[in-house]
Amino acid sequence: MDSFIGIRFKKEMAKRFQEFSRTHFKSHTEALETMLDFFFYNEISPKEKLGPTGRTIEASLKKRINAVIAIMRDMEKTQTKPTVAMIESLFQTEEPKKKPLILEKKTVEEKPKVSLPAGEAGFQEKQNHNNEP
Repeated sequence: MDSFIGIRFKKEMAKRFQEFSRTHFKSHTEALETMLDFFFYNEISPKEKLGPTGRTIEASLKKRINAVIAIMRDMEKTQTKPTVAMIESLFQTEEPKKKPLILEKKTVEEKPKVSLPAGEAGFQEKQNHNNEP
């Protein structure tokens, strides 16, 4: 049977360790041994920080993703949509305007006006459009 040794801890720390040990391990010895092995195998000190936590990483990723979304929306507004509109306008074909068919050529006959020398009065026939005498 293994022998035990007593180690003195503050009461609050001993309670905290006991709660942790009960939830994760079968015995307090196994809990302490696993923690020591973790630090030994990973060659880290319990006093040093391991880096950002999951929450801080998530927050920074959300900020970066929001920034990328903002950049993409700006590109869409300023570059993509105007370019697409210009390309579509180049490839759009308008239907030619329909001109009325010319069935009968209308000619207007004008009689040349004769200018008289100054002082002479000229006579003009009265034009009657209603065919009345």
